[in-house]
Amino acid sequence: MTKRLQDRVAVITGGAGGIGLATGQRFAEEGARVVLVDTNEEAGTAAAASVDGMFVRADVTSESDVAAMFEAAHSAYGSVDIAFNNAGISPPDDDSILTTGLDAWRRVQEVNLTSVFLCCKAVLPYMQRQGKGSIINTASFVAVMGAATSQISYTASKGGVLSMTRELGVQFAREGIRVNALCPGPVNTPLLQELFAKDPERAARRLVHIPMGRFAEASEIAAAVAFLASDDSSFITGSQFLVDGGISGAYVTPE
Repeated sequence: MTKRLQDRVAVITGGAGGIGLATGQRFAEEGARVVLVDTNEEAGTAAAASVDGMFVRADVTSESDVAAMFEAAHSAYGSVDIAFNNAGISPPDDDSILTTGLDAWRRVQEVNLTSVFLCCKAVLPYMQRQGKGSIINTASFVAVMGAATSQISYTASKGGVLSMTRELGVQFAREGIRVNALCPGPVNTPLLQELFAKDPERAARRLVHIPMGRFAEASEIAAAVAFLASDDSSFITGSQFLVDGGISGAYVTPE
């Protein structure tokens, strides 16, 4: 494993499991000092121990919690070089626009979009003082496509993440700060496994549209995040970085 991230300090939200934990593991392997953020203290503490990193409990919808988590990272390690704003939810009551209630809409927007706003707002001053930094925001392939099996607030929130990321990438490019949107396809995480358990038909409808014929592994998404965090992507900013098994490029999929 190359050490592209040697001694860089990375803060990862949603770090207790799934893509967040896999990315923490990849970052650690590449030499980074990892700060994992989550609301699940037990899982987060165990995850941080597994990457010889630090755990910070924070609610990413709270401005004060977000400020405190970056301050904790900076106090412990002296810089904040990478921010992977990855926390998100996809609850079952977020469905068609015809059935999704306002409370469900707002909750998803708060966790998936407002949290990214708060994290970017809080971390940018650290990176401005350093004159460098890489921010990676988790959007989704649904930010660039429409789906008949709608999760209306999730889709809208990820579109917002993509648009905000593009604007920040442009605004801060000349300050040495890169901001990119990761757009994963469906990933084999506990969230997806739960969907399979509860609604196999709905999950199967997703699988049939992936040209590669399978879901991504979290480690594959983590590899893309590590690339965006590293100097190997030094001329990439404001981008929508699709890691979707070919979904967004397909008109029809092979039988």
